[in-house]
Amino acid sequence: MQNFRSVALAAAGIVVLAIAAAFTVSLTLIAGAVLTLTLAARMLTARPKKAPVFAKAKTEGREMRVWNDGRGTIIDL
Repeated sequence: MQNFRSVALAAAGIVVLAIAAAFTVSLTLIAGAVLTLTLAARMLTARPKKAPVFAKAKTEGREMRVWNDGRGTIIDL
């Protein structure tokens, strides 16, 4: 009788351990799915960065003057 009780307790422990492992794996898979869907949604809805616009000053007949005053280069457009 003592042997049957020990076997039953061991079997119950193994069942509880298996249920806990299955629960942990299912939570991990659910969390991974949520994070994957969130990442995919962010990738699909991301707005592209605007390309830089290169500007050039209109000189209107004037020449560009560049000189160095000893503290840095000065460019007069």
